[in-house]
Amino acid sequence: MSGYVDIHCHGGGGHAFGGTVDGTLAAVAAHRAHGSGRIVASLVSAPPAVTARAVAVIREAMAAEPALLGVHLEGPFLQPARKGAHDPASLAIPTPEAVAALLDACDGTMRQITIAPELPGALAAIETLVEAGVVVAVGHTEATAAQARAAFDRGATLLTHGLNAMRGISAREPGPVGAALADERVTIEVIADGIHVDPGLIAALFRTAPGRVCLVTDAMSAAGAAPGRYVLGGLDVDVTRDGRAVLAGTDTLAGSTLTLDRAIEVCVAAGVPRDAAVAAATGVPERVLGL
Repeated sequence: MSGYVDIHCHGGGGHAFGGTVDGTLAAVAAHRAHGSGRIVASLVSAPPAVTARAVAVIREAMAAEPALLGVHLEGPFLQPARKGAHDPASLAIPTPEAVAALLDACDGTMRQITIAPELPGALAAIETLVEAGVVVAVGHTEATAAQARAAFDRGATLLTHGLNAMRGISAREPGPVGAALADERVTIEVIADGIHVDPGLIAALFRTAPGRVCLVTDAMSAAGAAPGRYVLGGLDVDVTRDGRAVLAGTDTLAGSTLTLDRAIEVCVAAGVPRDAAVAAATGVPERVLGL
């Protein structure tokens, strides 16, 4: 199946993945119109019963739509201090029981999960998830470089929307981004909408980690739809005319309205060679997922 591969996408065309089967299929169609041939459906942190219902909807949609590759759980094992647009009441500690419950609810559909490795029990959880065939990403985290390296050594191979919702790089603490840049086993997601990451930094990531940058949209339901008010994981999100999505009443970014065709153009305008930008939306995510 040709086209771009988006491994981190919450919806589009006015629909969130996991809401209804028809809405999930419409979200796929909205991104297909912009060149995405395969998509992993992302879900934000939610109570276990809500997540289970959304996964069941996506599983049903997968039976009708081969472009849907599975589920990405962006949470609930996230650091509250770096929760971003996630409901703090839905965050959880990765106990063995909580991990087992998620694996059971997903029943083989979980392709990726984001986890903060500094949480109690996180390193053991990473091992369990990797053994189950899940791609584990470090993200929404206050992890130090050492804690990120420990996660990579346990099998995590991805950094969720690099440079966002995580400790930054400083002179004496390179944080998870610095740890990922130094580790050839790790791929770095980038939201190349010109809002989440400065274009100059995007180009620098491509130069520093050639072949290890993965373009993602982190798109919410407003991608390919009109500006206005939307809902993401039960939280109100306002989308401005310039495509910026923020939690209502705040300046906290709440996903994006990006499509992968535009992400490639943002990268090229920043000085990234077009073939490298296209690879970051095709071959690199295929490698991440083992396709």
